[in-house]
Amino acid sequence: MSNAIGVRRVVRSPATAALAVGDLVVLVGLLAAGFLQHNPSIVGAPVRFADTVAPFLIGWVVASLVVGAYGPRARRSVPSGALVGGATWVVAALIGAGLRSTSFFHGQAPLTFVLVVGGLGLVAFVTWRTLAAAAAAR
Repeated sequence: MSNAIGVRRVVRSPATAALAVGDLVVLVGLLAAGFLQHNPSIVGAPVRFADTVAPFLIGWVVASLVVGAYGPRARRSVPSGALVGGATWVVAALIGAGLRSTSFFHGQAPLTFVLVVGGLGLVAFVTWRTLAAAAAAR
């Protein structure tokens, strides 16, 4: 994919696929941890859990295309990987929180929720993307 100035937004490769799988694991893991703070189990409420993940997954897909989470900068260097991962999460979290505050998804998005999910997700994604970029640099 290219944007108006010709920068590739998605590099199609096994390494990019692995990065996307890792992102999905981090995203679902983060939201599962939060979900379990307020619900007894995921198995007992799978539809509710899916409804928890969906707005942030939609946010991640949109943000990854806008920011270029799977473009050349994602693995160019450790600082670049961390920056791209963190920026993608910030945009995704804002989109996810916005969607969550609509009637299409359960829950609400009070400022405290946005700050907690945004902050914890930022730490998780920057850490993951730093490790992924460092491994790619080897």
